[in-house]
Amino acid sequence: MCIGVPGRITSIKKDGALLMGVVDFGGATREVCLSYVEGDAGIGDYVVVHAGFAISAVDEDEARRTLELLTGLSGTVDVP
Repeated sequence: MCIGVPGRITSIKKDGALLMGVVDFGGATREVCLSYVEGDAGIGDYVVVHAGFAISAVDEDEARRTLELLTGLSGTVDVP
């Protein structure tokens, strides 16, 4: 199963040919490749991140709705 998590871009830099940035996921920050959303997202914008890559830009309302759904899933799956 794959899941993408929305976060807010807090900084952007070039790393050779790649566009990289720091994304805030509600207090946890990670460096993320932004090359797939270059031109679609900037500092303060929200992106959906999967496996270290921002795969799409989303508006703040969509990001909040998705985070609420993910938060609601907490504890719904039993792991043997």
